Amino acid sequence: MLIRRPDDIPSSEITPESLYQNRRQFMGTAGALALGTVLSPAALEAMARTGGAQEDKVTPEEDATSYNNFYEFGTDKEEPKVLSRGFVSTPWTVQVEGLVKKPRPYSYDELVGKIAVQDRTYRMRCVEAWSMVIPWRGVQLRDVINRVEPLPSAKFVEFTTLFDPKRMPGQRSAVLPWPYKEALRMDEAMHPLALLATGMYGKSTLPPQNGAPLRLVTPWKYGFKGVKSIVKIRFTDRMPNTTWNDANPSEYGFYANVNPTVDHPRWSQAKERRIGEFLKRNTLMFNGYADQVASLYSGMDLRRNY
Repeated sequence: MLIRRPDDIPSSEITPESLYQNRRQFMGTAGALALGTVLSPAALEAMARTGGAQEDKVTPEEDATSYNNFYEFGTDKEEPKVLSRGFVSTPWTVQVEGLVKKPRPYSYDELVGKIAVQDRTYRMRCVEAWSMVIPWRGVQLRDVINRVEPLPSAKFVEFTTLFDPKRMPGQRSAVLPWPYKEALRMDEAMHPLALLATGMYGKSTLPPQNGAPLRLVTPWKYGFKGVKSIVKIRFTDRMPNTTWNDANPSEYGFYANVNPTVDHPRWSQAKERRIGEFLKRNTLMFNGYADQVASLYSGMDLRRNY
């Protein structure tokens, strides 16, 4: 009998029916994890689906596409959907540069085309203490990284959002230092849970307000790490500056791992409000993905490296 942890999402809620019914495949995935076996893409997809809470339900699509932080299109939650209407994300080019064997501009298809597309239902925990559960569609970030062949000296990877105030009216204000930048350590970026999202809710493309055409999804980190509308990927041997850390380093750290024991200076992080629910719920360490990612931070002071 397969014993679930109390914080597991029932597979029937988040797994395609064909995979859910194939119990042997799911059990094989769990066994391979325990043994440290190299897993197939299908098995990795199954692994990603085991990190949710038992009472979790997918956030309605209307909520996830209408309640957004995307300051490039405005600071109110409802503004991005309205002000991004008409935003065209095709064609799209991503500049790859830095410590990499294949630095050059890549078209969208050159960067992510012919990489296996996966459906991943992840929690999304905002640093503002609200949360959602979103079914993403995309490619593993590590597959994209392997495609461009970073050098062994690369220790970090930085992502930059499009800067175009004519198309992104929120960039006409000085609310943040533009363009928006985020970054990961290489081992974080290579983790199988890290996703470059290309769609959501079973659709092959992202809505503009959710970061079309490419956004970063790292479900164990606060949502502001999820840089949207990516136009540049840079590999470096030094920790890059990131936008929110530059804007207010005392409140927004580089790592931004979800940690209920480390409060934001202006509010507690111990609980969160799931969009669509009235009562708050306890926030889980690493947003419920501790079994998969805690080893990345072994020996680190998670209060100092927040």
